Amino acid sequence: MKKVHGSAKEALDGLLHDGLFIAAGGFGLCGIPELLIDAIVASGVKDLTIASNNCGVDGFGLGKLLDTRQIRKMMSSYVGENAEFMRQYLSGELELEFNPQGTLAERMRAGGCGIPGFYTKTGVGTVIAEGKEHKDFDGQTYILEKGIFADLSIIKAWTADTTGNLVFRKTARNFNVPAGMCGRVCVAEVEEIVEPGNLDPDAIHLPGIYVHRIVQGPHEKRIEQRTVRKREQA
Repeated sequence: MKKVHGSAKEALDGLLHDGLFIAAGGFGLCGIPELLIDAIVASGVKDLTIASNNCGVDGFGLGKLLDTRQIRKMMSSYVGENAEFMRQYLSGELELEFNPQGTLAERMRAGGCGIPGFYTKTGVGTVIAEGKEHKDFDGQTYILEKGIFADLSIIKAWTADTTGNLVFRKTARNFNVPAGMCGRVCVAEVEEIVEPGNLDPDAIHLPGIYVHRIVQGPHEKRIEQRTVRKREQA
């Protein structure tokens, strides 16, 4: 099966429709699938549900889909860098399901492993636990969280071989691995594509069995919060 495609639009061909449930990799602006997000914006599909650690920033990353009102619901753990996200949520235009960060990552990983649910102590006694099943284990109370099974995963990797094995670079590994696992179809954009055998098997972070389509392209790599030290006086 051919996995390498010539553009993000081609890689998403036949996969997009209104009401789609998407799992998106990335952490802030690190390791986000910029090309695939732009292609989804251009497609015009709407009423999307997106599971992602955050929603980018105003005018960049998943924030572009907020600007075009294509997102109906976000499942996130952090939304603090996006003013438009806050505005839409507070005005009732956007549905939001808050998840503790580790819980969200594990929900994705669980879905990718075919696990429908798991118990965790995180969130017990808070609004996160409202409406969820509670169960005691060894005298401790846990809540049931459901695995995420997305229609589509969009992720960003550093290097891929043509069979879909992926290597992520440093922090960009973050949510990309669990997000890539939990989609019925996974599309990855990468910086470099090599032939099979060029990747050290021990260095592969996401096996090609999870990855259905690949696209290579340039990336902006914007810095979310640039912090510098003042130059010392001579």
